[in-house]
Amino acid sequence: MMIALKAATPQLPRTTAVADHVVAVDETGSTNALAAQMIGDGSLTLPDHQDGELAVVVVAADRQTAGRGRNGHKWVSQPGRCSTMSYAVRIPRAIATDESVNGWLQMIAGLVTLDALNGMIEEYGAAPNQSDCFLELKWPNDVFCHGLKLGGLLSELVIPPSSGTDADADADADVVIVFGVGLNLALGACRLPTPQSTSLQLHVSGLPSFGEMRDAVAERQVEGFRERLAKFIADPKGQAESLREEMKAVCWARGRQVEAHFTDGTTLTGEAIGLNEDASLILRTQDGTDHTVRTADVGVL
Repeated sequence: MMIALKAATPQLPRTTAVADHVVAVDETGSTNALAAQMIGDGSLTLPDHQDGELAVVVVAADRQTAGRGRNGHKWVSQPGRCSTMSYAVRIPRAIATDESVNGWLQMIAGLVTLDALNGMIEEYGAAPNQSDCFLELKWPNDVFCHGLKLGGLLSELVIPPSSGTDADADADADVVIVFGVGLNLALGACRLPTPQSTSLQLHVSGLPSFGEMRDAVAERQVEGFRERLAKFIADPKGQAESLREEMKAVCWARGRQVEAHFTDGTTLTGEAIGLNEDASLILRTQDGTDHTVRTADVGVL
């Protein structure tokens, strides 16, 4: 019988030292939903940009009772084993709503997460159990290890009260992007929610305690979001090209035969060639035709 784990308020001293504000609760429906609610009602505010440095606010919970993924999927997490965090950052509305570049915001969240996990592993002198064990991103929003899902990302746009409604808001005003990041850090094999999921501790030896891992990763994510998003805001087109090159090394789907499942129930099968300039996926079907995939679940064949 599996023993139910009790939720406790996350202790995040390292994250608190670098973030502009941290909200930590033992349990909530969704950290993204809590962040959006607090931003919407004005109880959580993000400072203006200071000298080009972005404010980053963190909302953390030990247990989510209604965790969400893309396209209505559920995210199952367990207290004391899974990190569930949301990072809120102010972004110029013009960038957040520009479809030629805003797809890279999700890719940035993935790259920030890989940097944070790999940096934590290196800091503690931990080591992969196998030489070919490395972390990748499954377009558009999953962290993968050995073809299994270790984490998921969900970015959502929130209109702060001072920005007004979509119809009358100043195009130069800021909006807030909330990046939700769920990571299986210390789940044992018997606690994995699906056969397609995995946990960091199953692939890496010498890791610290869950609490230390969660805090060290979150600290790095705050710093990563601040640095990468500041660069992106300053030069979206230039950064998009740099990110496209960077993604070649960590894009799990690239070069694989995959099947894209669309929300209307249709599917498309082909080889994932890479990413377009707007961060959409290029899928080449058997007849040699390249298709652009912008919203779909992608699985390997």
